[in-house]
Amino acid sequence: MLATLTKSEPDYIATFERHYPHSIDEVWAMLTDNDKLPTWFPELKIDELRKGGHILFDMGNGTFEKMTITDYHDRSALEFTWADDSVRFELTPEQDGCELLLLETITKLTDHTPRDLAGWDVCLEVIGVLLDGKRVENRKQLWEPLYEQYVQAINRLTT
Repeated sequence: MLATLTKSEPDYIATFERHYPHSIDEVWAMLTDNDKLPTWFPELKIDELRKGGHILFDMGNGTFEKMTITDYHDRSALEFTWADDSVRFELTPEQDGCELLLLETITKLTDHTPRDLAGWDVCLEVIGVLLDGKRVENRKQLWEPLYEQYVQAINRLTT
């Protein structure tokens, strides 16, 4: 399910919604536990898990980008800077598991935006697959059609 893209002056908001048949504790651990985080986003590492703390993004060249945690509520919300943008995860309990919302506030649409959106979409899919005790064999195969769909969605939003 593609993210909903909306214009919210002066920014754009991408809202991803997922329902997992797993507890908030299990999903929260995927987002914040440095043993689980690399299973779905290998470049990320929690440095200090608190408001004002940091998440590190491994640039792959020996350097790390430090992203500031701008909002934090244990097992409920995690928001952090993402270059000039922000990413926010919100978890809500449901009868059969939990709902995860990922909201990315995008300050400027670029050629890279559909890549990021497709990437987040794949990450959320991988989280669900891993929580179900399965493996994803080919992330690129998941990503490629999503990328094209996000290119089209952004074109519709801006024309």
